[in-house]
Amino acid sequence: MSSREAYLAARVLNALLRENYGGMASRVTRTKEGVGLPLADGRWVRLAPGVLFQDFVVAADERLGLEQVLETLAEVADPADAEGVAAFFEECLTALAALELHDERGHQVARPSYETSAAAVDHPVYPTSRARMGLGESDLLAYAPEFGPAFELRWAAVPRAALAPGSAACLPADVLPDGHAGLAGPDEVLFPVHPLAVAEVRRIGGVRMLDRAAVTVRPTLSMRTVEVGPRLHVKLPLPISTLGVRNRRSIKPGTLADGARAELLLRELAGPGVVLADEQTYAHGGHEYLAWMVRRLPEGKIVPVAALGVPGVLDELADEPGGEPGDVLPDYLRLLLGWNVRLFVRHGVALEAHQQNLALLFQGGRMRLLVKDNDGLLASPSRLRASGARVPEFADRRMLNDDPHALADVFVTITLHLSAAAVVFGALPHDRASALLRDTLAEALDEYGDDPMARLLRARTLDAARLTGKSMITAGTLVARERSGAGDVNKFYGTSGPNYLRRA
Repeated sequence: MSSREAYLAARVLNALLRENYGGMASRVTRTKEGVGLPLADGRWVRLAPGVLFQDFVVAADERLGLEQVLETLAEVADPADAEGVAAFFEECLTALAALELHDERGHQVARPSYETSAAAVDHPVYPTSRARMGLGESDLLAYAPEFGPAFELRWAAVPRAALAPGSAACLPADVLPDGHAGLAGPDEVLFPVHPLAVAEVRRIGGVRMLDRAAVTVRPTLSMRTVEVGPRLHVKLPLPISTLGVRNRRSIKPGTLADGARAELLLRELAGPGVVLADEQTYAHGGHEYLAWMVRRLPEGKIVPVAALGVPGVLDELADEPGGEPGDVLPDYLRLLLGWNVRLFVRHGVALEAHQQNLALLFQGGRMRLLVKDNDGLLASPSRLRASGARVPEFADRRMLNDDPHALADVFVTITLHLSAAAVVFGALPHDRASALLRDTLAEALDEYGDDPMARLLRARTLDAARLTGKSMITAGTLVARERSGAGDVNKFYGTSGPNYLRRA
């Protein structure tokens, strides 16, 4: 058994325990040897207290095999979930192969960027985050960000009549290939196509896939978004799944327009120290694999929040203008929590801005918070109107919700868990991390006194006995939507863990 297999097996078992899939948590027993869990093969696995997100985790000195854990999953699973369980088996094997491939080849990346380094940091909660379902070893080496590759985009000529409302008439000139004139006919427009999506695009009627490859790009932390230049990204659909087989990385009609609408709303509500990436230029060709969005980034040094978990990055950032030793984390938390609390209390908005969609921007001797990819936010129409803000006409009506507890679920599971706690607890000892996060959140909430929304958020965070969590593998892979009832697999709750904000 490899060390990577033992690592992944423990993460998978921890996730099954956290989400209590198949009543897994009810199998936990207490004996004179301590707290443990029996596996399907009869082995008793010792558990230790969990720090973040759950009560117990596999003890650090336990070495499990992936087969042992998956056999236990099969034992507790509902027969109705057989298809999802089989898919998760494959997901685990794919994740293990990707982990071992990175151990073997990752050191060959000559000059890793922040995006490359961050891609090698596993998701704080989802155990098989390295699995890109549908890709083999050669695909990962050629296109996955942790390997730092460069490649050329492919191109398709799409009927102009297929463009969805709101689509740009053509790509910006700084994205188009040299000599692009003549590649598309008078009734066609050029669409960039990720090499992995070429086979899918060839199947679309009326679309001409061109033989030519042009415009060299590099993958960002979000694999379907590629870097054309230091301030220029292009988001493209991919025929793969990540963070669950139901999390397809194609792009549905309306998604890019909703992201642009959300960006304009957030620009209206942006506070000091917050910068929005420009994501207003996009096109959709009426098919999930015909879409593009151009993202323009501001001047300055940009560091994804996910990269803060890479050893040495926080120390390096302390030398930046606007970053002082020991102040980068506190300053980041003040920016993050100050703005997100304001959005929640004043405007009824909760962002799905996790550690991949946020970055630190060092610009003009100051550190700012850079926000991108906004199509997953949740907003309360009544709260927006009450604050004097306009209510966007989102195509995805799931983005509008007047239930304050639904907003709080997003704040806790995204802003608090992923963007704040996962970062600060990874960098500081438990007591210091808890105190820093608790005090910063309390300071942000205190500004709003007895406002009912502030009281609700305080009750759901600082004063809560337990903190809500998402059942990510349950909704993402194991259980079909028809059985789980998940309207959105990325907003499916039902688990909880200890409140790491409370004093010991």
